[in-house]
Formats: sequence, structure tokens, C-alpha cells
Amino acid sequence: MTAKKPVKITETILRDAHQSLCATRMRIEQMIPQLDALDAIGYNSLEAWGGATFDSCLRFLNEDPWERLDILRSHLKNTPIQMLLRGQNLLGYNHYNDDVVRAFVRKASEHGVKVFRIFDALNDIDNLQTSIDEALKCKEKPHVQGCLVYTISPFHTNETFVDLAKQLEKMGVHSVCIKDMSGLLKPYVAEDLVKKLKKAVKVPIQLHTHYTSGFGSMTYMKAIEAGVDVIDCALAPFACDTSQPCTETMIETLVGTPYDTGLDRQALNPISQHFLKVKGDLIKEFGLKGYFDVNPNVLDFQIPGGMLSNMVNQLKEQGMEDKYQELLDEMPRVRADLGYPPLVTPSSQIVGTQATFNVMLGERYKMVPNEVKDLARGKFGKTPKAIDKDFLINTMHIAEEDIITDMRADDAKAKTMAEFKAELEQQGYMNPPEEDILSYALFPQVASEFFHKNLRYITANKAKALLGQLLEIEDANALKAELHKALDK
Repeated sequence: MTAKKPVKITETILRDAHQSLCATRMRIEQMIPQLDALDAIGYNSLEAWGGATFDSCLRFLNEDPWERLDILRSHLKNTPIQMLLRGQNLLGYNHYNDDVVRAFVRKASEHGVKVFRIFDALNDIDNLQTSIDEALKCKEKPHVQGCLVYTISPFHTNETFVDLAKQLEKMGVHSVCIKDMSGLLKPYVAEDLVKKLKKAVKVPIQLHTHYTSGFGSMTYMKAIEAGVDVIDCALAPFACDTSQPCTETMIETLVGTPYDTGLDRQALNPISQHFLKVKGDLIKEFGLKGYFDVNPNVLDFQIPGGMLSNMVNQLKEQGMEDKYQELLDEMPRVRADLGYPPLVTPSSQIVGTQATFNVMLGERYKMVPNEVKDLARGKFGKTPKAIDKDFLINTMHIAEEDIITDMRADDAKAKTMAEFKAELEQQGYMNPPEEDILSYALFPQVASEFFHKNLRYITANKAKALLGQLLEIEDANALKAELHKALDK
């Protein structure tokens, strides 16, 4: 049977799959052997950058995320590289000045990002305007996708998501993605939502879900029957659990149907075998769990797949594994207090942080971190439900004058590229490239440590003092060692 409406697949093995199951610890060296093979499969796109990969490269893997992107681009000549971008949050945990947002989007496009998937944790359209606008202006003409961050609450319905999709289409996006980061989208609800979206907007609809609840493949099937254009899948070794439904399984399921993907499942076997070994190596090296049982209770605690793997790892490091269930139970209570935000980075981490303090200290809101106060007072945008002012002032101890009513004006007060560059130069990094300024803007302390480790800091005075003695050292390793010693002083 000839496919009348072939479904396209975005492969997540290079980003969300290992973020969900192995705490984003996969190195570029572990990807390179199969990049050319992945490129030949015929995927709609390969999600390979953004999300937590940027932070993880700098913090844990001693990799430059921009260099990773360049390597990916050099191998992926036929398949678009896709990234996940958090609107005004970019890839960090704050809101950034429009100047920084635009610079980041331009640089990502220049380095090879061909698909920008852009979302906002609160589904606040104001937080999406700058990044979407800049992506649409990039000279490389990338595909720009706007997201509906799917969640369940008294303030979210299929109709509210359709309204958001209409706004995104008016902004000029090329497609709309239903981003179901916690696996909350039930099969028949997905069918209804996709049908309504297909009637309401003309752009293609993509569906991203996680298997956390056990709905994954069923949700994809009902969405496909309803007309969804693209689905996100992960190769078998990194599929299901808190990751995406399995690529090979979805391909085979649709063979001989009107939705046949046309992809060769057999061609994926050696690629999967490679990543099966990579998964074992990651579990061993970093002491990771690497798998998660299906948990229907995610419908209550709503923690995204990627966050679950990191949370378990963090609890283990802190000797608090016995508090895991108590923490899951506290999450929805905190979420309700904070206005029912969808739980996705950074709101998921913020709600999770407060829930952790509540459980650890045995008293709710005894300690309230600044980022929690920022979410509550409006620094990240409008929450679906307005937060009670008495709760803000008397429980969270937020001064009334600190409650933000104009978020865009507040964003404009954030540091610019010029200010971040000046900070780096004051620390001794002379004439840093724009890529390093952006890394520093997103993760100042982590990036600075990375730059030091990789010998990017050296002041003019140090250079003059060292020049004579260094020129006399012929051995490269000895030269590097001597330079390290000098910089440590």
C-alpha cells in the first residue's frame, strides 16, 4: 500500500533521549561514529542541541557546546539539526535581555541549527516574541517551530491550547509542536486536540511526548489517525521509560498503512547496537540508574522525563533516596500554590526546588529560594492562575513593590552582550568571541571555570611576563603544564 499521508519522525537519540534516561551525559565522541548513518536514514530532523546539553557540556563533559554543534553540522549534511530553545530563557535559568536573546539565536543558526523548537514554560506568548522573531530573520532561513507546552490543570483545556496555536501561527511560525514533556497527554485527548488544531491552523502539527505514564505509543497512534504530521521518537536503547516512544516500533507499526514512514527499520539496527553500548558506558561511568519504571502517578506530580533522571541522581548524591516519594507528593501542592505553571524547565526545577526544601525542612515555605520568589512575583511571566497576593507577601515574604506587573520592561533591565563582554575582560579574558560571551551570559560561573580549564584566560601582564620563558620550552606538554601553573597563580 502506498502511504497517502506518511508520518515523519524526528529522532531524539542525540538530545532528549539521553537527557531523559542518562542525565544528559552523552559525549560528542560517543555520537560521532553513527552520525553519518543517522544522517542517511531520512528523518524529518535530528534533535541534537539545546535543552540541558549546553549546560551539561560545560559543567560535566568539558566540551564546548558551540564546537559540538560545529561537529554535528560537519556530519549531518542531509538531515536538519534541531534544537530546543526556552524563549526568553534561552538555555539558562533567567530571563535575558533581548540583545542577548537575538545574539544567541543568530549564532545558533550560523553554527548549523536548522530547526528551532521554541517554547515558554508558562505558555506566555510575550516570552516567545523575541526569539521567534529573530529566528525568522536569520539569513540561513531555519525552520521555526512554536510550542504548546502541554499540561493538565483547571486552567488548561484543548481549547486554550488551540487559541495559543492560533497566536503562534500569527507570529509566523512554520509549524506547531504539542510538547508533552511529562507524558500527560492521553490517547483520546490527543486525538481531539490534533483534530481541533488541524481545523484551526494551516501549519503542520508535530507531537512530542514521553513514555513516563505509559500512554506514549497509544497517544501517537490516535494523533496519527487524527492527522498529526510529525512525531518524536527515540532509538530502542534510549526509548520509553521517561524518554520517547521507540523509533523502530513506530516505524514497523505503520508499515503498510496510509501513514507508512518509508524509513528502513533494518538500517537502524547497527545504530541502535552502538547506542546500547554507549548507554552501558554512561551508566557505569556516572553511576546512573539508566531506566525508570512506567509511573501513571506522573498524572499527579507531572515531573518531566529529563528532570526525573536528574532528580534521582541528585537525591542519590545527597543521601536522600528515601525522600523520593514524599518529594513527588509535594510537587503538585507547590505547583498549585504557584499558580499551576506547566512543569518544564525552568518552572519544573523551581517548583522541584521548593518542594525539596519543604520536605527536607519538615515545614512548608520555611525557606524560599530567590528563583521561587522570582517565579511567584512574575519575573518569568504570567502564571495560568494569578497567585494570591496575601500568599506572596505573608508566606513567601515578597515585598509588594517587588511584584512585577510589566515583565518585558523588567527583561530590558537585564545585562546586555556588551556588559557580559566587559565582565569577561575584567576577569582577564581579552577579546572573547561572541560564542564565549553567550556561554558566559547563560552560565557565568560554569563557563568561567570551563574557560580557565581550557586556557582561555590570560591577561596582557601575564602574557608579557611569561613570554620569554615559554618560548624556550620546546616540548608541547611541558609548555602546557607550565602555562597551567602560571595561570593558577
